[in-house]
Amino acid sequence: MKTLTKSIILHGLIGGVISISGFFFMELYNGNAHGTMSMVAGYAAMLLAFSLIFVAIKNYRDNQNDGVISFGKAFKAGLLIALITATVYVVIWLIYSTYFSPDFMEQYSKAMLSQMAKDGKSATEIQATAAEMKGFAELYKNPFFNAAITYTEILPLGIVISLISALILKRKQKNITWQE
Repeated sequence: MKTLTKSIILHGLIGGVISISGFFFMELYNGNAHGTMSMVAGYAAMLLAFSLIFVAIKNYRDNQNDGVISFGKAFKAGLLIALITATVYVVIWLIYSTYFSPDFMEQYSKAMLSQMAKDGKSATEIQATAAEMKGFAELYKNPFFNAAITYTEILPLGIVISLISALILKRKQKNITWQE
């Protein structure tokens, strides 16, 4: 297997494990995967996971490809790492939400409606949101819909980091060093 392919798979799998750590940390910490701290921890874990995109591309460029990589190759590698990371995240989430937290949407809806009440929203607004959430919860029972929604949580960040990494790391020619 080529070095870049191995690197993509390895960094994608490690990224996947890191990406789910924020959620599980908060779940274990306070048993509430619906609060602001949980969201912050989750997105921080995703950001940390996707930082591996930069590391993998830089490592390949500098150590296996004589310091050269095109934007296209770097972006493609980043996208593949992001896709593997996101897929690990989605699969683990589907297993978790199906077998360990089947009432996730009910709990999420309660937390959301409670926050709306705390924020002083009107009863009409809360009822309308409750109706929307009930419909969404029905859709969420479908694993394909659940997976699609979960991908939209994580994959856009991976795409942005892939783009930024490719722009920063692209190099068309080897750096020449002067020796005396």
